[in-house]
Amino acid sequence: QVQLVESGGGLVQPGGSLTLSCAASGSSINIYAMRWYRQAPGKQRELVAKISSSGITDYADSLKGRFTISKDNTKNTVYLQMNSLKPEDTAVYYCNAGLTFYAEGHYWGRGTQVTVSS
Repeated sequence: QVQLVESGGGLVQPGGSLTLSCAASGSSINIYAMRWYRQAPGKQRELVAKISSSGITDYADSLKGRFTISKDNTKNTVYLQMNSLKPEDTAVYYCNAGLTFYAEGHYWGRGTQVTVSS
């Protein structure tokens, strides 16, 4: 099993940047595909970005070019760099881990709130 803890959320002005972190414990992220999801109030959860155990990345089409997922296996941590933030990026961001790149994983963090507002 793996435990996931997100951090780095907060309040940011439109056009600003944030980097979220997802620290894993209990197991190495080397073997997992890692994902970031987000859920805005009143909306369904959506996949933001994912990274395979070998480092292959994929993004929601609407976010390509603004968000970057990466990981540091030595720190057992996954990151989400978010640039040019917009009010519609406001959501709770969740980290997810699973054994396949092609489906949602079983392990979830509790989320971190990102609010984009002036």
